[in-house]
Order: sequence, then C-alpha cells, then structure tokens
Amino acid sequence: MPSSLAAPATLWKGERGRRRFDAGPMWPQGHAVERPGPCTCGMSLSSRAIRHCIRACRGIAFCRYEASETPDRTYVSPMRTSQIVPLVVATALFMENTDSTVIATALPAIAQSLNEDPIALKLALTAYLVSLAIFIPISGWMADRFGARTVFRVALGVFMAGSLACAASNSLAGFVAARFFQGLGGAMMVPVGRLVILRSVPKSELVSALAYLTIPALIGPIFGPPLGGFITTYFDWRWIFFINIPIGIAGIVLSTLYFENIRESERPPLDVLGFLLSGLGLATLMLGLASTGRPLLPEGVSWGCLAAGAILLGLYFRHSRGLANPVIRLDLLRYPTFRAAVTGGSLFRIGTGAIPFLLPLMLQIGFGLDPLRSGLITFAAAAGALLIKLVGPRILRAYGFRRVMLINALVASAFLAVNGLFTAETPHAIIICVLLIGGCVRSLQFTCVNAIAYAELETREMSAATSLASVAQQLSLSLGVSFGALALEGAAAFHGRTEIVAQDFAPAFLAVALISVMSFFSFRRLSPEAGAEVSGHRLAAAAPRNAMP
Repeated sequence: MPSSLAAPATLWKGERGRRRFDAGPMWPQGHAVERPGPCTCGMSLSSRAIRHCIRACRGIAFCRYEASETPDRTYVSPMRTSQIVPLVVATALFMENTDSTVIATALPAIAQSLNEDPIALKLALTAYLVSLAIFIPISGWMADRFGARTVFRVALGVFMAGSLACAASNSLAGFVAARFFQGLGGAMMVPVGRLVILRSVPKSELVSALAYLTIPALIGPIFGPPLGGFITTYFDWRWIFFINIPIGIAGIVLSTLYFENIRESERPPLDVLGFLLSGLGLATLMLGLASTGRPLLPEGVSWGCLAAGAILLGLYFRHSRGLANPVIRLDLLRYPTFRAAVTGGSLFRIGTGAIPFLLPLMLQIGFGLDPLRSGLITFAAAAGALLIKLVGPRILRAYGFRRVMLINALVASAFLAVNGLFTAETPHAIIICVLLIGGCVRSLQFTCVNAIAYAELETREMSAATSLASVAQQLSLSLGVSFGALALEGAAAFHGRTEIVAQDFAPAFLAVALISVMSFFSFRRLSPEAGAEVSGHRLAAAAPRNAMP
C-alpha cells in the first residue's frame, strides 16, 4: 500500500482548468488533482460519482484513485463504515431496547395505576410488536422511495411522539393505542438502519458490524430495568417515557451527519393490496391470540379475530404467488440459511420472547419485590448478552454457525426453564448468575441467527429479506408474550385459582422453553459449512492446511 496519502474529494470545484476539493471535517484540506481517475473498486470517479464511491469504499478501509499529478494515492479512514454506521443505527436500537425494558419493569405499577389486571398489560406489549410486524414490510420500499436517511429521521420523530402519548395515557385502551403508534416509528427506524448497514458493509465484515450495532444497543437493556425500577418506585411510571426524547434527538443529529440518503433509482411499485391483506391479517390474528385466556374481549370476538386473521393471511399467500414483487417475499425462503434463520429463529424467539413479560411479574407479583429491586436483578440477562458480543465472532470463526447454533439451542432453552425453579427464598446472587449466563447464550444465538440469514443473499434482495426477517422476529416475540401469558393463566386455572401466585411461573417457563428447544431441528438441517463466508470458519480451517509444505 502506498505511503503517500491524499483524501478523496467530497465536493469538487472548477478552478482554472484544475479541480480542487473542499474537504469535510474528517478529510485533510488543500489537495488538488488534474482530474478524478478510476477507483480500485471499479467506479470511475467523476465529479458526480466520487462522493458515493468514497462512502462505499470506507467499508473496505480505503479508497484509492489515480490522477495525473497524484497517482495511486490511498486514504485510510480513521473509522470505517463497518464501525461508524452501526454505531449510529445503535442509537435507535438503544432507544427501542431501553423503552421495552423499562416498560417491562414497570408493568405491575402501570396496571395498578390504570386499575387493570397485570396480565391485561400483555396487550400493550403485543400492540407494539404487532405494529412493527404490520409496517416493517413497507420499510424497505419507503427507504428506496424517500431515502434511508429521511425515513430513519422521521421514524425517530414518530417514536418520540408515541412515547409522549404513552406518558399521557389514562386508560388501557389509550395506552395500547399509543404503543401501537410508537411501533409505527420502530417499524421504520431499526429495519431501515439495518438496511443501511447491509448495503454499506462487505459480507466479510458483517459479523463485526452487527457486533458494533448490538453492543451499544445492549447497554439500554442493562440500564433500563434499574432505571425504570428507580423511576417507578420513587417517582411515577409516566416519567420513564421521557428517557427516549434526548436519545431520539441524538439519533437524528448523528444520522444527518453520517448517513447517505441511500435509495434505489429503480424500485418496484408498492403492493398496496398485499400490504392491506397482510397488515389486517396480522393485526386481527394477533389480537385474537392476545385476548385469549382472561376475558379481555368477548369470547366470540376473540375467535372471530383468529378466523378473520387466518383468512386474510391465506388470501395474501394466494395473492403473492402471482406477483413479481409482493410486499412480503416468501420466495426468499428457498435459501437454506435464510430459511433456517427465519423458522428456527422464530421458534427460539417465541420461547425467549416471554422472558421480559414473565420475569418481572414473577419477581414483583410472585416474590413481592418492588420495581427497583426487580430491575437490579433482571438487568443481569442484558449484561450477559453484552459480554458475549465481545467474543462471539471468535467463537463463530472457530466452530462455525451450525455447531454453535445446535449446542446453543439446547443450552439456552435449559437456562430458560431453570427460571421457573426460582423461589422467593432463592438468593438473589444465584438468580443473577443464572440470568447472566442465560443472557450470554441467548445473545450468541441471536448473533448467529441475524448474521447467517443474509449469508447467501444478493445485495438486491437485502431489502426484501430484511423486511421478512424482521416481520418473523416481531411476530415470534409477540407470540412469546401471548403464549407465556396463556401458560401462566393456564397454570393458575389448573389449580383452581383466579389470581397469579409464585407457583404458577414454573410451568409457564417450562412451556416456553419447550417451544424454544424445537429450534434445534431447524438448525440441524444446515450444512456444516453454512455461512462460512460470514463466520470465517472455513477460512480459519483452511489456513493451517495451506501453511503445510
């Protein structure tokens, strides 16, 4: 690599037959060349294209170009795309994860304030997740139509507005509606941000980029439960929603500075009918599932929602077969790695998705802890998730996706079931240790699922794949909350009780763990070399052989 450095231009200006650039804050000043030349990435660096090329080449750490006076000069970026873009997207994920964890910690207090059964607050959790599932399929189209940076910033604003509406709610219906509106912002900001990463980062750096994305995002769940518990215990639960405001403003500023307004010049038309069928189908189906158990809705209405949702989704499947670009592209499931990530990942998330709902209820309602002490215990799972991100890429490189995911599915499900063995007399140190280790193995599994999903996909398929994977993720988490609540109510009804007690949580955790362990059979179908380009496992295994004489 040449030792001389010259920063590529971000803005070119004509100056007496020569072209001189005014560099941005990250670029050295005052370099001049006769004309732009070809970059090593193959793009001709015309004055119109050079900015786009520089943005793209940051993903490989340098952009080299030739000019008549400065041939073969190279610029090494102090922070590559695989680092800075995930960190910016992480502000949105940080806000979303913080929001979900503080709400989970405050659920019993919110229910008491609204004069509702704590189990009824599952509607607030599922309403947000269902809103994500409805609007995520059009997030890719919105980004291609209006630009990723524009959509990302608007989504942050909608999320903050929904947070303020939650704080002002005085009834269960109003709170659920505010959470649904908040989900509209969440449906756009995180998937669009992830799409920016996938289009900016090479596959060889995808695992590291996802680690940069998730590490700051996991800080939210670490501080969220203690912070939410502290605010709920000593102030009022409504104040927890104001945490999102400064974080959202920071995300808007950072995305303005560091995001390109990436869009596709050629995009398919929006499948409006498919969007309506899938959106209404998912909404009614999940409403029917969430309202089962305790009579949140009349029984006939619940069954009617289930039937209507199934019919609408069936009509969508039939409708999508004749379209080249449906709103949800089910044909992407033909890729083995993507199919395993969607099916196996969904089963795994159904089990683990019940934890944010069941665990705070068990500690506060079952064991009698206040929200602060509950939050000081449940944060351990997020702390474990953060620790494993530091070594996750090394584990994948050493053992590969298939082996790690098979073992992890069993271990993580076992730790999920162990949560049901806790009692009010169990030392808190033991509970924290179990949650810490359980968080480690679950987080490693999520990293594997998120990374291997895109191992075989082409760049032009990333947008549709991101939408489908995100829909499956939110639906599985929503199903986890609904199924966990149903198992909890079923355990109480089996013993002839109407009130939830500590003994009802053991069968509930066991039930969701059994669903989670079923993901083992989906991951078992993967080949041993699946996702090797992403994990580096095959390259690591081949290196010693290539070194032999």
